[in-house]
Amino acid sequence: MGLFVLIGRDGARGPLLRKQHRDTHLANLRPLADAGRVVYAGPLLDDAEQPCGSVIVFEAESLDAARRVAASDPYVVHGVFASYDVFGSRQVFPGAGT
Repeated sequence: MGLFVLIGRDGARGPLLRKQHRDTHLANLRPLADAGRVVYAGPLLDDAEQPCGSVIVFEAESLDAARRVAASDPYVVHGVFASYDVFGSRQVFPGAGT
């Protein structure tokens, strides 16, 4: 199981669409969270502390599996995000390897 990071950046209609799809976005994450595979999930904030995207750190079997998780997210499906990226990662701080 690897560690992956989804970074989504809202489009121009992101604030409106975010409100409409928040419940389904959270419901989509629930199975991963219930399995203990969500390390962190929350909004990216702009200078005015308004949501302008999201970051989700989660465990998946592979990069392809992580990309499938991202592609199924309602914020991706319904165009909240103008763009998104999925990266592999590994924890080195705090505590990893000590």
